[in-house]
Amino acid sequence: MASRDMTKGSERTHLIAYAWPLILGNLLQLAYNAVDSIIAGRFIGKEALAAEGVAGPVMNLVILAISGMCIGAGVLMSEFFGAGKKERLRETVGTMLLSGGAVCLAVTLLGLALTPVLLYALQVPGDIFDIAVLYLRVTFLGAPFTFLYNALSAALKSVGDTKTPLWFLACSAILNAVLDLIFLGIFRFGILCSAVTTVVAEAVSAMLALIYLRKKVRDLWPGKGEWRIERTLGKKMLHYGLPTALQQAIQPICKLLIQGNVNALGLHAIAAFHACTRVDDFACIPEQSISSGMSTLIAQNRGAGKQERIRRGFLEGMKLEASYWVLIGLVTMIFRRYFVAAFVTGEGADTVITLGSEYLFYMAFFYLWPAMTNGVQGYFRGMGQMGITMVSTFIQAGLRALCSFFLTKTMGISGIAISSCIGWSCMLLFEVPLAVKSMRSLKTEKST
Repeated sequence: MASRDMTKGSERTHLIAYAWPLILGNLLQLAYNAVDSIIAGRFIGKEALAAEGVAGPVMNLVILAISGMCIGAGVLMSEFFGAGKKERLRETVGTMLLSGGAVCLAVTLLGLALTPVLLYALQVPGDIFDIAVLYLRVTFLGAPFTFLYNALSAALKSVGDTKTPLWFLACSAILNAVLDLIFLGIFRFGILCSAVTTVVAEAVSAMLALIYLRKKVRDLWPGKGEWRIERTLGKKMLHYGLPTALQQAIQPICKLLIQGNVNALGLHAIAAFHACTRVDDFACIPEQSISSGMSTLIAQNRGAGKQERIRRGFLEGMKLEASYWVLIGLVTMIFRRYFVAAFVTGEGADTVITLGSEYLFYMAFFYLWPAMTNGVQGYFRGMGQMGITMVSTFIQAGLRALCSFFLTKTMGISGIAISSCIGWSCMLLFEVPLAVKSMRSLKTEKST
């Protein structure tokens, strides 16, 4: 196992080495989702693309809540790793897998039953309602595999190993693309097959991670007597994981509310916004990956009691976030029409491309805001201050959804970009003074 001790050595080097496999892995995750959308749009039609678009935020709500719990557990595991407490590290893995697995199974069954109700509440147009129900129900079946992969991946990342999960995800992404091209591109099996191939790919990545941890990583795999839900660890995991899960869930809830506004604009707007959200994901994932690296570095050093390294790690992370924005802003501005065009073809494609490129024109500038908010969030997660991250996300998501309700009526989907900027700005106004105060306290602790 390629673990990484971030309590010594260059903070910048650790962040870059940690973040780049995570960035590639997350981009691969997005890639096989985008492959579904591109192939669905080109080989099945814009109705299939729109159906995936309205079903996507619902599934993202579940996936991000799952990943939130895993992120919270990962912070706890990073602390134990930094403090050299390997037994507690293994016990945390066991508690996470057993408790999280039970919750995920219950959520899956509930989601299968409530799918039509959820889509009806989102005002999904009647001409895509049935295929959206079918697509969402099949993707719900993949939720247990999504949890298993995220949980095992969080365990590896907590000890600084981001390369191994990348290989598992690469195999999954390649498999998904090949299956899509065969069954959708050649045999034209329809949107049901698109959902099935995604679930199969998720199952493969989860099984690969399970086999690897079981066979190769004894420091993380629970031994005899460690496969239990340990009450003290369970409480700590809830303390870290529940606010993070709520925070992660807030974003897709916000997107669900925004999606309802978009749905009222018609099929072209739905397809354009779905394509743009894929671009947004690709643009923001590296920012989130740098933030994850900051959380792990800060948590490990907090466990080791090294305050000065926490401060330096935060500053280096913020520099990386700002540098990345310069790159992604230029790329988005130059290639925005081409990005949207990749998702659509045929009648109405020009309208979809125009709507989408207008939205991305604004976002090319606004991607700086989530770069800064992700960096600050990474700091607070690493410090174990999950309440701050949750409250700030409530502020951001609430204002974004509220402003979108009004601005989409006059600006279409471009109003969502303006609303996002408003939400991120208010989030920074709340978080930055708290971060400055926390950083000053680190200096005080060092001097005393």
